[in-house]
Amino acid sequence: MGMRRRARRRGMIAGAVAGGAIAHHRAKRDQQEDDYQEQTQYAPPPASSADELEHLAQLHSSGVLSDDEFAAAKAKVLGT
Repeated sequence: MGMRRRARRRGMIAGAVAGGAIAHHRAKRDQQEDDYQEQTQYAPPPASSADELEHLAQLHSSGVLSDDEFAAAKAKVLGT
């Protein structure tokens, strides 16, 4: 009888440990999903055309954009 009790108790302890690990991983996964949702829900308002053109002009004057790249980006912003 003592052997059965010990085996049963070991099974209960192993189940509790495994259940705790599963709960931990589920909670961690849920937290990661919540973090992802918070990151993806916010979208900044679209910049106005004037703001975009000013930004492109700054990039062009600093040398990040070539003349051709600046012209293409400006045409895209203006819709032409």
